[in-house]
Amino acid sequence: MNKNRRVAITGMGVISPIGNNVPDFKESLFAGRCGISRFDPGDDKDAEGIAVRVAGQVTGFDPADYGLTPQEIRKSDRYSHFAVAASLQALQSSGLVIGESVSRERTGVYMGSGIGGLDTFVRQTKNMAENGGGRVSPMFIPMMIANIAGANIAIKLGAQGPCLTTVSACATGTNAIGEAFYAIQRGDADVIIAGGSESAINPIAIGGFQNARALSLAEDPLQACLPFDARRRGFVIGEGAGALILEDYEHAEARGAHIYAEICGYGNTCDAYHVTAPSPDGKPASRAIRRALDQAGFRDGESLYINAHGTGTHLNDSCETLAIKLALGEDLAYRTAISSSKSMTGHLLGAAGAVEAVACVLALTEQTAPPTIGLEEKDPECDLDYVPLRSRKMCIDVALSNSLGFGGHNAAIAFRKVR
Repeated sequence: MNKNRRVAITGMGVISPIGNNVPDFKESLFAGRCGISRFDPGDDKDAEGIAVRVAGQVTGFDPADYGLTPQEIRKSDRYSHFAVAASLQALQSSGLVIGESVSRERTGVYMGSGIGGLDTFVRQTKNMAENGGGRVSPMFIPMMIANIAGANIAIKLGAQGPCLTTVSACATGTNAIGEAFYAIQRGDADVIIAGGSESAINPIAIGGFQNARALSLAEDPLQACLPFDARRRGFVIGEGAGALILEDYEHAEARGAHIYAEICGYGNTCDAYHVTAPSPDGKPASRAIRRALDQAGFRDGESLYINAHGTGTHLNDSCETLAIKLALGEDLAYRTAISSSKSMTGHLLGAAGAVEAVACVLALTEQTAPPTIGLEEKDPECDLDYVPLRSRKMCIDVALSNSLGFGGHNAAIAFRKVR
């Protein structure tokens, strides 16, 4: 690996419960606007026993507004609509023209999804149950599989470079961006569109998470997702997509691109402990954080912001707090600004890390730490500075996004402000 090949962020796109483009997302993020809303599971038999009443839902989204044709919309799942829309936004903001300012062969797509086209899976399963296997759509498989969002992006844009799908639960988006960073660093591509997408707000997903006792059963959207708060009782399921344009730094400079930030570190470890619970000692997660910061060349005296995984479940928040202390040492940990944007968006599952990477880049460009809204009663186990209630203007040299997924997947990516 050529460790001297620097990697720039030259474009960003987002579809989320708090904004369907980067300007709207930024405004909501720093204003501490809650995108969690009331959720009606419906009154058919599939919704029986569903007690969840809130979700981080994307509203006002029409895939046609982002250049998807009627045929593309009809033949792809909502999670793919989100992924393509976020990627097209990111590409437009970068000023790149694939095939002109960068060759097709040197342009890649690393778009992950934790679950894939679950809405399509549910619809076609019902179709088969009611009408038999002969009526299952011939598009069922290519609409449902987790790699198809990345494939659809590559097809639409003509990107013929490396194309990779990561599937690592809630760490998916972070792993996709981290692996794209490595690919450009070692010279496999000059540009990679990287991120994650998810759309799984339906009775079967909610039923599974609810029965695993992972979801918040609060009815008030403003009191539902409470990361690091003593009153937290579970996460809020959300949906959306985030996409970043990663570009060889010299390539970006040569074409006069606007560089939002530099991605400069990536850590990837596994707890090897439990299918849903994090390792209670926090050590594997701490190594992912430390590795990302070491690669980034983080030094004493620099100012750090961490966008925490911060789901609002009891075990996640306390174990993540411990992992941060182990990674940084207690002195630096207590001086570091940390927040959970999931308090505003809910948990976007495979898209979470990608949308939160956008939040980290915005924190650097605006020199502002987003807040953890709703944090009013601090848990003694979670005693760090979680930027409660309101955003904070501050110097930020390095921003780190932390993701922890079912199965023990830990991922962290580090960004530097442009110097």
